[in-house]
Amino acid sequence: MSDEPPQFLESGPPLDAGLVFVRSVRARHYRLTLRRDGMAVATIPARGSEREARAFVAQHRDWLERARARQARRPRAAATWAVGTPVLWRGAMVEIRLASAGPPPSVCLAADLFRVRACDGDLRPQLEAQFARRARIELPGRTWELAAETGVDVKQVSVRNQRSRWGSCSAGGTISLNWRLIQAPESVRDYIIYHELMHRREMNHSERFWARVAEVCPGWRDAERWLKRNGSLLNL
Repeated sequence: MSDEPPQFLESGPPLDAGLVFVRSVRARHYRLTLRRDGMAVATIPARGSEREARAFVAQHRDWLERARARQARRPRAAATWAVGTPVLWRGAMVEIRLASAGPPPSVCLAADLFRVRACDGDLRPQLEAQFARRARIELPGRTWELAAETGVDVKQVSVRNQRSRWGSCSAGGTISLNWRLIQAPESVRDYIIYHELMHRREMNHSERFWARVAEVCPGWRDAERWLKRNGSLLNL
């Protein structure tokens, strides 16, 4: 979840339209991953080559096809949201309910109230915009709280609209979080924050890094499993 800015390679045609090559100065080996948005990423180590990366991808084509098949079977959020549509909100699937016909009209998700322009039509753009606004208040506050708890020095916290990651940590001490974490359970949200905080001590994913994560977040494996099963509900 933390890495240097990717360097996308443009030489030569990709093996397919859903594959990109990324060079990483920290990577020691070739790596093939499937992002939540369906894009496959082939990571090339500092001394590697695109030619060898293409051969590596070809060798692991079966794995990639299986991973994409698993991803296709995962639940996804409804494309259009209306009153009665189940939506993932703060870790639970709850129906959008009409709270007031207005004016102004409003709907609720569990105990949270949201004003909308109209209750007919697609409510998703309006609700997601309000989710993001709440996230920009709540997520930085929780990050500063956990940073103080763990004694980690953080310079800045931002909330963004990432399409392929839950969070990141820069070498300069800026932690960036995906606004969709506000829809996840608190334990999962906190895990992502702890994860990025520990990158202030270990800017890698070594065994030592994961040991640090386990010290501050013993339930991190459960959070990872939740993300693998339910991350698709956040449209990632």
